Amino acid sequence: MSTGPASTLPADPDAKEEAAVLAAYDGMTAEQAKAYRQASEKGTALERYATLNALGQIRNDLTRLKKSGAIVRGGIGHDAQVTALDMTAETPKASLSDCIDLSKYETYDTKAKKVIPLPTTQPLRYRATATAERWEGRWMVTDINTQGGGSC
Repeated sequence: MSTGPASTLPADPDAKEEAAVLAAYDGMTAEQAKAYRQASEKGTALERYATLNALGQIRNDLTRLKKSGAIVRGGIGHDAQVTALDMTAETPKASLSDCIDLSKYETYDTKAKKVIPLPTTQPLRYRATATAERWEGRWMVTDINTQGGGSC
């Protein structure tokens, strides 16, 4: 039994692409978490989701972790949304906004066997941004900016 007239509004034509962008971003953040847990990208699929620039940022973080003898335990929460999508560009592009949640995150010093506390100035929730491009039919994260764009 129908509860009302069928909608005459067309489905969002960008919804499928936005879902694909978010899937690529989610894939990258999941692989990034794996890498941070071991301070190495070995055994991850980061290159499947991130291009050289974004991958370079992650590799720099991994180098710092490895040098300091640290790993990441716990998890980083994400609540990402596509904020812009340009399917008309020669290379389709997307912008994302992500609410990062560090409430379950901790850096662990494997040598001293202790948790390294976050700086007292570090907010536990903040906005980060990312960009993605569609390359050969799939979305790739091209840039990540975790420097905090305000609270969320």
